Amino acid sequence: MEDRKNLPQNNNSNVVQNLILENREKLTITGVVDVLSFDDQIVIVETQLGLLTIKGEDLRINKLSLDSLEVIIEGQIFNLGYSDDNLKKNSGSLLGKIFK
Repeated sequence: MEDRKNLPQNNNSNVVQNLILENREKLTITGVVDVLSFDDQIVIVETQLGLLTIKGEDLRINKLSLDSLEVIIEGQIFNLGYSDDNLKKNSGSLLGKIFK
């Protein structure tokens, strides 16, 4: 998973990230670099613009595409929030475990 180090980070003005929320039940996120944590109430993803936390109920990841850097999350979505990129902890990340 060394390739992700070469991806643009939040200091790059060319990064385009989309968050599409449909009826608070389906969230499509582009620019996702890694899924750090997930369960049915919280999903934390590392994006090209920082860490994004999604809170809700009955959350599930329906699509995870490494090629298009896209994630689709479905469930009852209550809250979306970004936090600083320097808070990320890559140990225990979902994609890190897959590609070790």
